[in-house]
Amino acid sequence: MHFSKPFGNLMVMKKIGLFVLYTAILVITGGCHEVRDYADDPRGTFEQLWTIMDEHYCFFREKGVDWEEVHSRYAPQIADRMTRQELFDVCARMLDELRDGHTNLSSSFRTSYYRKWWSDYPQNYSARLVEEYYFHFNYLSAGSLDYGVLEENVGYIRYASFASPLGEGNLDAALAYCATADGLIIDVRDNGGGSMTNVETFVSRFITSRTLAGTICHKTGPGHDDFSKPYPYYYYPAEEGRVMWGKPVVVLCNRSTFSAANNFVSVMKGLPNVRIVGATTGGGSGMPFSSELKNGWGVRFSASPVRDPEGNLTEFGVEPTEGYAVDLDPMAALSGRDSMLDLAVSCLTK
Repeated sequence: MHFSKPFGNLMVMKKIGLFVLYTAILVITGGCHEVRDYADDPRGTFEQLWTIMDEHYCFFREKGVDWEEVHSRYAPQIADRMTRQELFDVCARMLDELRDGHTNLSSSFRTSYYRKWWSDYPQNYSARLVEEYYFHFNYLSAGSLDYGVLEENVGYIRYASFASPLGEGNLDAALAYCATADGLIIDVRDNGGGSMTNVETFVSRFITSRTLAGTICHKTGPGHDDFSKPYPYYYYPAEEGRVMWGKPVVVLCNRSTFSAANNFVSVMKGLPNVRIVGATTGGGSGMPFSSELKNGWGVRFSASPVRDPEGNLTEFGVEPTEGYAVDLDPMAALSGRDSMLDLAVSCLTK
């Protein structure tokens, strides 16, 4: 994740850039404490991985994880003659104790993922349902955006991934096309995240002045509570000449709205004339960072907590606006109705 803005706030973004660089250095070096050497064998690999997480992972307290107790359960499973695949399995299961979709172990033969942050919840999205029954396949596309105007005169923009480039011209085209609509739906269901720069680019079309987007902290030492004070970061309106939006907005989300998409929802929720409709998002508010083990494996994990403008941690998700929580009704879907989208339309047409 990174934050950048070429117009109006160069000094602020430069400071944040230096802050993120400092965070990276702390993660790599572990601050000023001694850097240990580890043997390139199963036990050395296990201990190095456990220690990296112990000193740099940022959500032990919030998730109620006793990392020492985790070590006591998994260390006896390490054997000198175990295969690399067996070692990987033990290490991956240990990381799953963190219940973190940002935490992955990578090797040449496998990458671990914690999927239960979304797999235990209904999917609540069908692209085909929206494309066929609401647009009759006559929607428009500009870059990574699909958009159109529903028959109730409500604009609709679908952004499937914040990892996909979000061009200023593409946003201009979509917002200008929807300009005569009474309101706008932004559908980020199943959006797994990506670049924070794209979050800023999108949000900048809905604000008229400098807006607090949230705060971020970095580790200052190896202790689980060794964090800096919260550091605020801001978003600014799009540059002059861009198409802006001042009418009501609904952001449509589900459990698979994660990471940067989760951050987008948290920022938009604090803006006037915006309602969040759907299911609680998947969370993922820790800025991820990567480190390498001596045996060549890589580990990616949440290293710096990001909070919303009110100071709330959104690692466990962002809830819909009160009164607007809804799931996709499977029986209605069989009849061509998206109950979540219908509630979003109703919000804007009442």
